Amino acid sequence: MLSSELSTYLAGRYIEFHIHSLTYQEYLTFHRVEASTQSLRNYLTFGGLPYLSNLPQQQEIVFEYLGNVFSTILLKDIVKREGIRNVDFLESLVLYTADNVGNLFSANNISRYLKSQRVNISPLQVINYLRSLQQSYLIHKVRRIEVAGLKTFEIGDKYYFEDLGLRNCHLGFNLQRDIHKLIENAVYLHLLHCRFEVFTGQQSGGREVDFVARRGDMIIYIQATYLLSDDTTRQREFGNLLAIRNNYPKYVVSLDEWISGSITDGIQHLHLATFLQMDL
Repeated sequence: MLSSELSTYLAGRYIEFHIHSLTYQEYLTFHRVEASTQSLRNYLTFGGLPYLSNLPQQQEIVFEYLGNVFSTILLKDIVKREGIRNVDFLESLVLYTADNVGNLFSANNISRYLKSQRVNISPLQVINYLRSLQQSYLIHKVRRIEVAGLKTFEIGDKYYFEDLGLRNCHLGFNLQRDIHKLIENAVYLHLLHCRFEVFTGQQSGGREVDFVARRGDMIIYIQATYLLSDDTTRQREFGNLLAIRNNYPKYVVSLDEWISGSITDGIQHLHLATFLQMDL
């Protein structure tokens, strides 16, 4: 009787909870390990699916498990539910998206690229397939906004993966080649966990800000990079933030060990591990 009454009163009403992969801090807790270079490396490589704490942290074993999870999501959650017929194209699109994490691109660009690979798909089909990948929570779309006025651009989005391991397990993974993409993806996931609405920022003169994150009246700006290896890189990452003339918090996040924790003209430079454990 109770279940019948509840179904009557609650029909058409529900609360949706988005359950994300483990954050880096949660990863440390689940795996019972301390924060270290190795644990951060494992997190960036294997991602944050909770079951991984039951497996030895060996790439062959973990990637086999993740590959099975990925196939289940692709074939059951996307192909079957959405009635997708061109599975080969869907798989190619996932690979393209994984390889272009953090890059601005449009459906037209993807369509042109695929045509160069002799895959004839219209931009509308690309948009529909990308939407299916988003609805399965395999990837997230990040829209581009004008930093000064917060105007949203109609074209030019970025895509990030919900789980780093699912991104890595089927791409011919190479940490050295992909590290800058994984850092940026990890920063994005932490911002989501901290309940921010996340955009990528565009400034006059073509300057780009990796992330503009908003939560209520709070705004933070973040540049994510591998290493500040030379003056050119340092000037680009800090310069893009210095060009923003307001007093909201600004961060540069990288893997630099010795100079992280410093503050330059009000911009805080943080090591990735430190940032991923912050409660923003």
